[in-house]
Amino acid sequence: MSSDMRFLALRLEGPLQSWGFDSQYNRRNTGLLPTKSAIAGMCCAALGLSRGCEEERQFLKSFGALRMAAIAIPRSSDKQKPLPVRRLLDYHTVQNTRRANGAINNDCVLTHRMYLTDSAFGVILEGNAEVLTKISKALADPKWGIWLGRKTCIPSAPVLAGLRDNRAEALSLLIGDKPLESFIRQEEVEFFSDGRDSLPDTPLSFSSERRMFAPRRVRIRQAGEK
Repeated sequence: MSSDMRFLALRLEGPLQSWGFDSQYNRRNTGLLPTKSAIAGMCCAALGLSRGCEEERQFLKSFGALRMAAIAIPRSSDKQKPLPVRRLLDYHTVQNTRRANGAINNDCVLTHRMYLTDSAFGVILEGNAEVLTKISKALADPKWGIWLGRKTCIPSAPVLAGLRDNRAEALSLLIGDKPLESFIRQEEVEFFSDGRDSLPDTPLSFSSERRMFAPRRVRIRQAGEK
């Protein structure tokens, strides 16, 4: 294995999580697995990068070259039974939104935002050792707050699980000695033909004036599927 490659393991646990990728207006849905854009945003916050700044642009360029895998890790009750993941719909109002012409709307706007409850995930970032080391140090001592998709989603455990030299060691930090095939997981593929879905969740810019994303080719594997 190349000496400039590393594997960063992230642990995503909290009462609420929300991983939006296809909604920006009054209805904000959530995906069932973490998005690459949300993980990138978490890393930008840990690094203290302002929206739309040049440092953010350079970081997102290097972050886009990392490959990401997300693993759904069932949570258990006191009786060791897996807890079902449920969706929670939150209804509230928001001020100072933008109209279609770009003007600020001072009136209250009704919104519906969806969250996941009783969910837990593991994420493996694979790629350049220098970039992952930088992210690892930032997550260990973040400059700004980090959240599981939205500011209301506070982690209940340290997000940083560890940085390792190989994939097997990184996975063991998240799932122990259990086989990866026993979990639902979403893997970023190298070749388009190896994937099954394309998600618009690779961020190019988080600028408030012009957020930009590129597509990412992924494949979801069910529990029991190799």
